[in-house]
Amino acid sequence: MQEEVKGKDLRKRVPYHIQRDVLDELGVDQVAEKSDFQISAKEKLRDAVRCTGPRFKSCFLSFIPLLSWLPRYPFRENAIGDLISGISVGIMHLPQGMAYALLAAVPPVFGLYSSFYPILIYFIFGTSKHISVGTYAVMSVMIGSVTERLAPDSDFMIPGNDTNSTILDIVGRDSERVKIAATVTFLSGIFQLLLGLVRFGFVVTYLSEPLVRAYTTAAAIHVIVSQLKYSFGISPQRYSGPLSLIYTVIEVCALLGQTNIGTLVVSIVTIIGLVIAKELSALAARKIPVPIPVELITIIIATVVSWQMDLKTEYGVEVVGEIPSGLQAPVAPAVSLLGSMVGDAFALAVVGYGIAISLGRIFALKYAYKVDSNQELIALGLSNSVGGLFNCFAISCSMSRTMVQVSTGGKSQVAGAISALVILVILLKIGELFEELPKAVLAAIIYVNLHGMMKQFGDICSLWRTNKVDMVVWVMTMILTVLFNPDMGLAASIAFSILTVVFRTQLPKYSILGQVPGTDIYKPVEDYNQVKEIPGIMIFRSSATLYFANAEMYIEALYEKTGVDVAKLLSHKKKLEAKRLRKEKKAAKKAKKEAKKRAKEAVKAAKVEEAQFSDTDESGEEAEANGDVHKLSVKNPKDVAAVEVGPDTDTPLPRAIILDLSPVNFLDTVGVKTLRNIYKDYGEAGVQVYLCGCQRGVVESMEKGDFFNEKVTKSILFSSVHDAVLYCIQGNSEEVIQGTHL
Repeated sequence: MQEEVKGKDLRKRVPYHIQRDVLDELGVDQVAEKSDFQISAKEKLRDAVRCTGPRFKSCFLSFIPLLSWLPRYPFRENAIGDLISGISVGIMHLPQGMAYALLAAVPPVFGLYSSFYPILIYFIFGTSKHISVGTYAVMSVMIGSVTERLAPDSDFMIPGNDTNSTILDIVGRDSERVKIAATVTFLSGIFQLLLGLVRFGFVVTYLSEPLVRAYTTAAAIHVIVSQLKYSFGISPQRYSGPLSLIYTVIEVCALLGQTNIGTLVVSIVTIIGLVIAKELSALAARKIPVPIPVELITIIIATVVSWQMDLKTEYGVEVVGEIPSGLQAPVAPAVSLLGSMVGDAFALAVVGYGIAISLGRIFALKYAYKVDSNQELIALGLSNSVGGLFNCFAISCSMSRTMVQVSTGGKSQVAGAISALVILVILLKIGELFEELPKAVLAAIIYVNLHGMMKQFGDICSLWRTNKVDMVVWVMTMILTVLFNPDMGLAASIAFSILTVVFRTQLPKYSILGQVPGTDIYKPVEDYNQVKEIPGIMIFRSSATLYFANAEMYIEALYEKTGVDVAKLLSHKKKLEAKRLRKEKKAAKKAKKEAKKRAKEAVKAAKVEEAQFSDTDESGEEAEANGDVHKLSVKNPKDVAAVEVGPDTDTPLPRAIILDLSPVNFLDTVGVKTLRNIYKDYGEAGVQVYLCGCQRGVVESMEKGDFFNEKVTKSILFSSVHDAVLYCIQGNSEEVIQGTHL
């Protein structure tokens, strides 16, 4: 063991020496033989629309994955596991489909339809082998918010037998709500299909994991509040829009005095029974290969008890009611309603896809296969759009069913197809047996199934320790989704999440770099004790890209870190220059005036002397006087020129500033202009600026932004900080030798 550690230490400390010229950007282009080859947009378009035999076959098989994997299906290895898994998941679909139909505010049988048609479509077009698509609590509550908003109970009140009484037309209301749910599902499927066809699968990248987990937690709270009326047997008023959940809770609390005791007892007993049964099932899971269908057993027992005790008549407990046998014919969506639900449909499309692809990628990574994000959009889009024609509501992926499908041996989409066949049998033969099932039991099943989402509140503590920004995103997503409806909450949460990214680019870390002794490595001087700055050279780096939102802060940080405010320096220099010019002009006028005065005096003296001396002596004296005049006119300008020009500062100017642009992945026009101004201003102050670590896209942006000209060339660009430092130290001369090092 010690020898292994010693070997690792030796490998870490292996010295190396590279001997090469100091290279600027032009030198690198020449040595590496930079290629200017680019594919034109016309050629790209031509290549995109070119259709060959192999390409058509590949596209066709990718659009219908079933034709690709089913012929190679390993029957012996997977058949038994897929069969057991499919039956187990199909049994789970029955109680969950009926329960989640209540969330969607439609009769329970339509939850069974939603557990049949979409699954068959996904079996043909989906690429994930393990996820179980079907009804999902979050999607159902979003559907419910649409159906109850567009078809409230108040629109279906009809006159009763008494003069002043009204009764609710339940049949008419449910029929309208089914139409609304099917229409919004169809439209969300169209959105998903279009996004998949234009290869827009990357849209899910805007849904970070903290955002998705907080959103599903908040949606679970909406689900719980929406089911309180079934647990207490009350009929609160329907609210919509912002703060609707708060108003609903207040309304429920006000109606607690009207609680149906029979319904409440059924709810409490069912919840307690489910919790105990699930705990026992978890303990027995190690010994029993197939999970115990706790929900199925619960609804069977509850249906038998309700039928025997006649809970509906004797205690006023609301039951599921009529469940028609068989399948329904397809119905065209209500086109007149499409305009009022575009936003809801798009939110459904994004949320449904985000949850499905996130779970699909987890299992794809675990079992070493690939999930096509764009094909998943197409598969979910076809599932929802076709399902909408058969009066289904929007589907996604359920974590609980997926875990059961995997744990019972499911290895392919065949398990999903088998679960759909189980639902088909229930729809054709067994469904009508559950007409006496209390709705309170379905609400209790929902409560217990949501306990996993409630555990996600623990994310706050873990995110506080790991990443406080993600924690803020989690909390804000939770608050926004609770205060607003799930659709509005999603939009607000995504906007807030994107703003955090913008804020982080506006508040990067600015550093002055120094050299690690004896290496070509440069690190922030404030983070390391042994890192030393290069005398006379300032190396400045920002941890974020440079663009319009942080350009001003970049300049301010540069001034602060270098200790040189170029703006003040240039302003002071201009003032001194103006002062020097004024003094020089004033001195020149004074000298000229004195020269004229002395010239006159000299002329007078010459006339006096002319009378006393000969013509020759007079000529010599005059020349001497003229020489004195010349001396006087030159003396004062020399004295004026001796005025020192310089900034009134104690901070010495660096010889050069190196901007490390390696973190910059793009430059907009403001960024290019900022770099141009920095180069110009420091240059006027006598400080040379060099750039290093520029990516190709950054250099191209600088070229297009007219950064370079006859005076500013690519010779100021360097591939590394070390190259720029060596160039600054030894200059652009013959002294730059091969293998130069600090």
